[in-house]
Amino acid sequence: MNISKTRLLFRSSVNWIQSLRFSSENEPTKMEKTINQVTLLGRVGADPQKRGSQDHPVVIFSLATHTNYKYESGDLMQRTDWHRVCVFKPSLRDTVYQYLTKGQRVYVTGKLTYGEIKDESGTTRTTTAIVADDVIFFQTNRS
Repeated sequence: MNISKTRLLFRSSVNWIQSLRFSSENEPTKMEKTINQVTLLGRVGADPQKRGSQDHPVVIFSLATHTNYKYESGDLMQRTDWHRVCVFKPSLRDTVYQYLTKGQRVYVTGKLTYGEIKDESGTTRTTTAIVADDVIFFQTNRS
């Protein structure tokens, strides 16, 4: 048996023993703290849409952010990334749906989520979205 397999078996054994220790009825389960936080500042790509069901409504909108960079030749370029933002909080959801418009600049904080969607043909696609905790509106100065 080589050293890497021995280390892997040792780590697996240690993890198994630790899981037994933390699953004891007398000891409280310790939860590790993690961070999943996203902050975006950009422009809304289209007017928000209502989705979901009566029991589980959601408002969705797209948000564009830009990255500027320069080639060695001196040419300036701008790359646009599109983000799907979902709003579930009732009061925030209603405000976003009523007042947010295409082209408006907004500041979004939330968390990154991943999922899967099956389309009509049965093909599974992965999705990425930001679940908004807060959306701050900026005044539009565009005519």
